[in-house]
Amino acid sequence: MKINILSEQNSVLNTFLAEIRDRQIQVDSMRFRRNLERIGEITAYELSKTLVYSPRTVETPLGEAVVQQIDDQLVIATILRAGLPFHQGFLNYFDHARNAFVSAYRKNHKDGSFTVKVEYISCGELEGKTLLLVDPMLATGQSLVLAYEAMCERCGTPAALHVAAVIASEQGVDYAKSHLPQHTTLWAAAVDEELTSKCYIVPGLGDAGDLAFGEKI
Repeated sequence: MKINILSEQNSVLNTFLAEIRDRQIQVDSMRFRRNLERIGEITAYELSKTLVYSPRTVETPLGEAVVQQIDDQLVIATILRAGLPFHQGFLNYFDHARNAFVSAYRKNHKDGSFTVKVEYISCGELEGKTLLLVDPMLATGQSLVLAYEAMCERCGTPAALHVAAVIASEQGVDYAKSHLPQHTTLWAAAVDEELTSKCYIVPGLGDAGDLAFGEKI
């Protein structure tokens, strides 16, 4: 697996990353959602440099121009609900991409452990396509891997897989490396060292879904 940590290079992405972490700024849900979206846009731009292109001729009012355009058939997939603003950032740039959505949740047990359940998938054909699996928080990596496996079982195996996260834990990255195909490329704005016993990333940012859309019962 190839790993790209975008905050290692100074760019405006770090401003948006700081704001989604800042507890005083993140109380503004609209700004939080927009910052997730903007990080998605920047990640999409960086990812676009690695895709396959070929020249196409475009007619202008005054002649013809040859432009390199993307050949990959892209499918952008996200895990509901926290992934929606991040997903939109990718769709803003890859506006011809197909889209897929996965509903997954943690089922907590009395001993404090949990299992991840995949409830629903909305996805078209994946065979031979380039899948962008985007989820803002890569904590344990279990939800991500289960979502990928469920989509492959139902919709076929993509030719290439890109995984994108805003914040990942080192444990989540290791889990993804050992459970996803070798041709996977991981994109993360930042990677944090600590994962608590309840599987929260530290320093992280809190619950991305609640911050974006309000607390759930």
